[in-house]
Amino acid sequence: MILRGAEASRYCARPDPAHAGLLIYGADAMRVALKRAEAILALIGPQGEADMRLSRLSGGDLRRDGSLLGDALTSPGFFPGPRAVWLEEATDGLAETIAAALKGWRPGDGTLIVTAANLTGKSALKTLFDKHPAAISIGLYDDPPSREEIEAELARAGLTRIDPAAMADLTTLARSLDPGDFRQTLTRVSLYKHGDPGPLTSAEVASLAPATIEAEVDDLIHATADGRVADLGPLMRRLEGQGTSAVTICIAALRHFRSLHVAACDPGGPAAGMNKARLFGPRRDAAQRQATQWGMRLLEQATALLVETDLTLRSASRAPTHAVMERALIRLAMMKR
Repeated sequence: MILRGAEASRYCARPDPAHAGLLIYGADAMRVALKRAEAILALIGPQGEADMRLSRLSGGDLRRDGSLLGDALTSPGFFPGPRAVWLEEATDGLAETIAAALKGWRPGDGTLIVTAANLTGKSALKTLFDKHPAAISIGLYDDPPSREEIEAELARAGLTRIDPAAMADLTTLARSLDPGDFRQTLTRVSLYKHGDPGPLTSAEVASLAPATIEAEVDDLIHATADGRVADLGPLMRRLEGQGTSAVTICIAALRHFRSLHVAACDPGGPAAGMNKARLFGPRRDAAQRQATQWGMRLLEQATALLVETDLTLRSASRAPTHAVMERALIRLAMMKR
């Protein structure tokens, strides 16, 4: 049986112990690991591993001895309670071995949790779980966590009062961060709001979001977009001293001005256009103001200037790259005026 999207997330949060097995696969190993850990925790509880109710096998183990899987599923545990068998690094070559173990499964046996890398549509392992009446198949792709998944994760931590703006910021963060970093951010938010009856605000999300190596680059770009020419020199010197390349600065600037252009061109206005940009908190407010002040035509000129600068930086020109980049930013800041 195949589960997707929110239905798959709900199942991993509360797996059915009456099912013989669960396959979780995907190209992103971190996403697979997080869902696998969630499903195992829901099946055997927080003390399950300490009570030796979790058996762990690898694909290599089964290739050496295929009987290990059936034995692990049917062997009674030393302590009472539900049991699970986690098979990691599974491949199509193990499909027959896994099929035999599922065929011999009986109520009361351990639940089989199989994790694998990305599987094609014709994968024998995927086909086995897709068509098995007592097994679940869940494929994880590059889609970020949905709003429902974020709300469910916070609700499990006891946080249910969330401002709409804060939820929009969390959704933006989910698209910007990798799964592990985003899960840590949600944990940080939950700990911060523990015992606080007030709703989670956008400002709190911004203060708890992980700092990135691009923070000072962002300061430089926002100074440019705000027309603060006097601030550009000191910021450039600091970034140059830290070893930040001119190409890195140019790429970040181009990304920012393109986001402003998208917002300025939106039929619903810059405020509606900001929903398409991966910006949150105070940065989002500043970008919305910048998109309004610059306007579509000026932003098109700014983007063209940055594209030209990027080509120069990547060319065989011997001009000092940071000086070229600083000159382009000064020209942009003067355009704003």
